[in-house]
Amino acid sequence: MPISYNNPVYPYHRAPELDRDDVRHCPVVIVGAGPTGLAMAIDLAQQGIASVVLDDNNTVSVGSRAICFAKRTLEILDRLGCAQPMVDKGVTWQRGRVFFQQREVYEFDLLPEEGHRMPAFINLQQYYFEEYLVNRVDELTDLIELRWKHKVTEVVSRPERSEVLVSTEDGDYRLSCDYLLVADGANSKIRDMLGLESKGQVFQDHFLIADVIMKADFPTERWFWFDPPFHPNQSVLLHRQPDNVWRIDFQLGWDADPEEEKKEEKIRPRVQAMLGKDVEFELEWASVYTFRCRKMDDYIHNRVFFMGDAAHQVSPFGARGANGALQSTENLAWKLARVLRGRAPEALLATYNDERQHGAAENILNSTRATDFITPKSRISRLFRDTTLELAEHYPFARRLVNSGRLSIPCRYDGSPLNGHEAEGLPLELRPGSPAKDAPVRIAGHPAWLLNQLGDRFVLLLDGRVDSARAERLKAELEPLFARHDDLDLLVVGPAPHALSELPRSTSIEDTEALVGERYGLTGGIGYLIRPDQHVAARWNSITAADVDAALDRALGVHLAPSSVQGGTHATA
Repeated sequence: MPISYNNPVYPYHRAPELDRDDVRHCPVVIVGAGPTGLAMAIDLAQQGIASVVLDDNNTVSVGSRAICFAKRTLEILDRLGCAQPMVDKGVTWQRGRVFFQQREVYEFDLLPEEGHRMPAFINLQQYYFEEYLVNRVDELTDLIELRWKHKVTEVVSRPERSEVLVSTEDGDYRLSCDYLLVADGANSKIRDMLGLESKGQVFQDHFLIADVIMKADFPTERWFWFDPPFHPNQSVLLHRQPDNVWRIDFQLGWDADPEEEKKEEKIRPRVQAMLGKDVEFELEWASVYTFRCRKMDDYIHNRVFFMGDAAHQVSPFGARGANGALQSTENLAWKLARVLRGRAPEALLATYNDERQHGAAENILNSTRATDFITPKSRISRLFRDTTLELAEHYPFARRLVNSGRLSIPCRYDGSPLNGHEAEGLPLELRPGSPAKDAPVRIAGHPAWLLNQLGDRFVLLLDGRVDSARAERLKAELEPLFARHDDLDLLVVGPAPHALSELPRSTSIEDTEALVGERYGLTGGIGYLIRPDQHVAARWNSITAADVDAALDRALGVHLAPSSVQGGTHATA
């Protein structure tokens, strides 16, 4: 149990379904009130969809667990209304250092450019993260029912609906739902109940996490050692967290006894050897883990959707677990909201599996490569690693080969069936399927950020710096489009002719530092269609209403064939 943090205990409430004879039907039931389940409930609520969240516990996680939250994750959480307390509490960093034996071989900077609201990374204990999510849920109780100490013990999965049996201290009750969203962790009970598998690789090595409380003058950076003198032939990672807590990961080797290594009398000498004999510290939390990289072949079973660690699991080096999970929730939420509101065909939901299988495969590939580099299993691979580190001290080309955990970057959905038109000559990093980039802007004379104008709805980002005659033609052409699509907003980069500001749901922004134009390659008439999850759907050098209309239909899956469903399954715990 953490020394520096008092886990809040959330109240259990008797379910009203215990006092009714029929089975209540809900649009969405979410199993698991960890980061994935809570973020999903918040995202759906912001798009008008109610959910019931069930968790068999009544507090947040014990121990710091996931601590590194990437810029894209913070941007997602900012859209959900809970990033600021994380940034305020978290330790911001963007620089890292790599050491080999007794010397530093190089350093890196993850965000060398200015003009982004969110930092490259923050470090924050998972229990704070979950608490802030619960606080945000408490602001959305008209659309989110969060039920603590309500355990799902049976699942019925059918093509047209799902049903769960929930056990509580007051008795059992049933809920049926249009969609059951499963976020109950790597050892998912729901996955087991349905006879489904998560397949992959278990790496033959053990790692010790030791969170220690100490006052140290180390800079706020990521430090990674290969074969250090204080822990020879192994690797060590150091991160700073809030409250003077420092995360240290020690590679132990496959022969290590996990239960022995978790004992304080085994941990203290390791930490003392690293920090020096005169440094005083308290051990806050410790755990021993084995790398696992695995995923389900299909995240969708009838109307049951698996998310986060229940769907895919990666080794922790590279901070891809929680960050990948949040990219999954943002991918599914907008699609599910539109299907439930009748704005998109059910076939759209199959693209959650298409796009997030791509994301998980990318994360697993990077995690596997990092693991192979950190823990070489042969003399040749060890020689390659050590030679690469020797060269990296002097030659930049070798630094690209060093893999101490490729840090989480946003996934681009290349090849997605939802991607629309691609224009020539525009920045490659913002091709269809890519997450939008932030930049400072001004709106009505007040400073703002571009990403805060995107999300939850479709947005047509248009460079409106055209002459008056062209602006009038665009206005006349686009007016019927905005009348047909009330889920579409217009964001005009100006100064633009007055005609464009008269279009429905139009907002004009000023590119105060010319960074929107630079990052998006804008000139007059260029347009980007941005999805509700802030990913680029299509882009044009010169827009037409017909092109935007077609891209909207494609992004909503109108062109997709109806997806097949599996036969019904009944499972009990």
